[in-house]
Amino acid sequence: MNFASDNVYGASPEILKAVMAANTGTCPSYGEDAHTVRLNELLRDVFETDLIAYPVITGSAANALALSALCPPHGVVYSHDGAHVFEDECNGPEFFTGGAKIYPVEGAGGKIDPDALRHAMGRFVRGFDHHPQPSALTVTNATEWGTIYRPDEVRVLTDMAREFQCRTHMDGTRFANAVAGSGCSPADLTWRSGIDAMSLGATKNGALGAELVIFFDRSLADNFLFRRKRAGHTISKLRFLSAQLVAYFEQDHWLDNARHANAMAAKLASGFSGMPGFELVAPCQANEVFVKMPADVAERLRAAGAVFHNWPSGGDNCIRLVTSFAADEGDIDQVLALAADGMQEPRTAVS
Repeated sequence: MNFASDNVYGASPEILKAVMAANTGTCPSYGEDAHTVRLNELLRDVFETDLIAYPVITGSAANALALSALCPPHGVVYSHDGAHVFEDECNGPEFFTGGAKIYPVEGAGGKIDPDALRHAMGRFVRGFDHHPQPSALTVTNATEWGTIYRPDEVRVLTDMAREFQCRTHMDGTRFANAVAGSGCSPADLTWRSGIDAMSLGATKNGALGAELVIFFDRSLADNFLFRRKRAGHTISKLRFLSAQLVAYFEQDHWLDNARHANAMAAKLASGFSGMPGFELVAPCQANEVFVKMPADVAERLRAAGAVFHNWPSGGDNCIRLVTSFAADEGDIDQVLALAADGMQEPRTAVS
């Protein structure tokens, strides 16, 4: 019953099979292979547009390298104040941009508040050499709080970014969950809503370790081959990353995996919401559940083998549970039964 992260599970059988198939014979190195060519063809179909994509190994590298193509060293990247690029990448974006500032913007439920963004973007004077220059906006979809930006919400933010002469990026480490949860097309959630470039993750959703940097505005990719090489992400046996990603997108495997993860999270959220003393802290729209529950019930779950993290930013007694493509519905049922039983037993009051 491990709900610590969608990273704790392994790879899907389909992706493992694709890696084994790529392990036969020989093929050109450094992305000149047929798998990488096929991947770009697939992505153009998935996103219904011309684009160029580059596989890398980690989501942090994808974010940092993508932002380095959008933002100069003297620039500002605006993000949500709970975004991964701000809190969890050890200044990687600042490093790869050569020193750009990540400027956090508040907003409920993991989403950037448009009024707060306008205030932040207006703080620095363009052309004034004492100020960092507004250069890029990054939005996370699905967000760190498991919520999903709809296309119109993305468009509000990207229109504002254009007004302030900023390029736009989407952190899509859980993009499959956003597509599956929203029912919107990948195109509608990205370039049709004003996104210039994105990081698209597969590792959390069934890959061994494969991420993408995608440019919808191909002019932004002019120097990306050199950025990727300098960062150590030009993989000699790139076919093994591309083979994973081809299997990921073919026959909608990525969406099938995400639909299962989302459904398991929805079942958890629905079960908790019906229990007295439980409170969902954020809407469950993807594959994460944030819930406040009595501390002794949480400890009861842990004692029975459930693994999850406390989430202090959600308030007292808030925990996060993440479901994956491999989540067992029996584990969901067991957690809900244990939680319900815990509420039935005599309990010590928790302040």
